[in-house]
Amino acid sequence: MKSPVHRCRDVEHGRGLAGTGSGTTCIQTEQRIPISKDVITSSSASAMWFIRDACGIVCAVITWLLVFYAEFVVLFVMLLPSKNLTYSIVNGTLFNTLAFLAFASHLRAMCTDPGAVPKGNATKEYIESLQLKPGQVVYKCPKCCSIKPDRAHHCSVCKRCIRKMDHHCPWVNNCVGENNQKYFVLFTMYIALISLHSLVMVVFHFLNCFEDDWTKCSTFSPPATVILLILLCFEALLFLIFTSVMFGTQVHSICTDETGIEQLKKEERRWAKKTKWMNMRAVFGHPFSFLWFSPFSTPDHGKAETYQYVV
Repeated sequence: MKSPVHRCRDVEHGRGLAGTGSGTTCIQTEQRIPISKDVITSSSASAMWFIRDACGIVCAVITWLLVFYAEFVVLFVMLLPSKNLTYSIVNGTLFNTLAFLAFASHLRAMCTDPGAVPKGNATKEYIESLQLKPGQVVYKCPKCCSIKPDRAHHCSVCKRCIRKMDHHCPWVNNCVGENNQKYFVLFTMYIALISLHSLVMVVFHFLNCFEDDWTKCSTFSPPATVILLILLCFEALLFLIFTSVMFGTQVHSICTDETGIEQLKKEERRWAKKTKWMNMRAVFGHPFSFLWFSPFSTPDHGKAETYQYVV
């Protein structure tokens, strides 16, 4: 009888040679092995997580430079020169609150371990400790030498296998996975809201300036004011469309309990089907409360949950 290590290696070669000889036989007689989530939780889950990817860092910086530009135009071109103090206070408070929540959500999405599987845990000693029965095998990721649980995929940027990986997003310089999907959804939602708010304020500002003297509408010259507002309008419209689409696809992915990669690869569903409400609670926490909308609240994904290794 083969050792557990050999059974692990057979799956690697068997998947690459599906339909040939022993590889096919091995796959047909395989069984899944449910194992506690604690076993496959990375030791870095509670530590600071940051991906040192140049492209991702540049994209994250660009994101916030654009937000800071919107902040500048909203405050110094539209709100501070306004004669209506109540209008300035209400809109300034609303815009800055949404911008702060977006910033916090972005940081949490970027600096939270998305669900990385412990790297290099596919050792002989560890596999033997699983006490595999005849016919049971585990799949070892050949790229990061980790025992790969079901619904996990390897990210070439993070160089790790990520549980329930949806996609790698350069704008947050991180993978969107099991542990940080809530923060990514909140980030897209708050960016969409401040984009919509900016567009509404730009429209009102243009209408007021057309009725009044342009020199009294802003501390900047009329040509500069027009250019700044047009750029903000273009930026806000672009961000609104992009983040709204991302928000919608993420909510749909959560409700159907199918990640973006699983939809793209059209993978066979091998996990229990749950209601849309249960899927939402699994990502945002339960029961429903205002904490769903807070980037400072960490959802409980169920520590007792068991995962099945792809075998």
